[in-house]
Amino acid sequence: MAKKPRVKVSRKGGLVEIKTLISHKMETGLRKDSKTGELIPRMIINKFVCKFNGEEILSADMHSAVAANPYLAFYAKDASSGTFDFAWTDDKGNTVTASADVKA
Repeated sequence: MAKKPRVKVSRKGGLVEIKTLISHKMETGLRKDSKTGELIPRMIINKFVCKFNGEEILSADMHSAVAANPYLAFYAKDASSGTFDFAWTDDKGNTVTASADVKA
């Protein structure tokens, strides 16, 4: 699975800007191994979820067209102090999580 993700949460006026980056090869399952000629099995991050204080605010299903090392940036409405929790899940069901606190 991927290495530890990078997460940045910052306030921008009345919004909270969230940026995430996770290192992952995102193998599509369409490439062949140069030595054996066999297809390399698909292995992508297929689900991303962001929660704020336990409530889901964003969920994204990813497909094989997503680039390696997916970078996601989005905004949330300005909220009270709390914790953003992030989860990335791959085709094998492995999940990497991270969290970031934000203060009012």
